Amino acid sequence: MLKWFDATRGFGFLVADDAQIGDVLIHFSVLQAFGRRTLPEGARVDGWAVRSVKGWQATEIIAIDTSVAVEALRERDRERIDPATLVDQAGEWEDVTVKWFNRLKGYGFLTADVRPGDVFVHMETLRRAGIAEVDPDQRLRARIVEGRKGPLAIGVALHE
Repeated sequence: MLKWFDATRGFGFLVADDAQIGDVLIHFSVLQAFGRRTLPEGARVDGWAVRSVKGWQATEIIAIDTSVAVEALRERDRERIDPATLVDQAGEWEDVTVKWFNRLKGYGFLTADVRPGDVFVHMETLRRAGIAEVDPDQRLRARIVEGRKGPLAIGVALHE
C-alpha cells in the first residue's frame, strides 16, 4: 500500500505486506507503464522490489488499485466552482470566437461578440459539449456566467 508520494520529487514509499521488509521506495519511472507519474495515498500496488544497500526499491509494477486510495483534496480544489451548478445563472447563447486554447493546460479563452474582455473556457466544458478540439479563430456559441475571476463559459456548442 502506498504510504505517500511526492509528485514534485518523483518518488514515494510503499508499506510492504511483509512487516519485516519495511518501506519500499517507489520511483515515478516504474509507474510509466501504467501511464502514471504519481499515485494517491493508500493505493494498492502489486509488483517486484529488490534490496539494495539503501533498502528496498520497487523495480516493476504489475497492478495498481486506486479504488481504496485517499485522494488528497488541495485547498485550491475546495474553492473551485462546478460550472454545471451555474447553469441557471447563465445568460442566453452568445456568439464567441476561440482566442486560444492549450490542451496541455486544459483551458483557454474565448472572445464574445457583444461583451468586452476574455471569457475563460475549461477543457471539461468542451468535453461535455462533445467538442474534442478547437482552433484559434474558430466560431462557437457559449453560455457565460460571471465567475470569481471574470467571465466563464459554462456551456459551449459548435457555431451553426
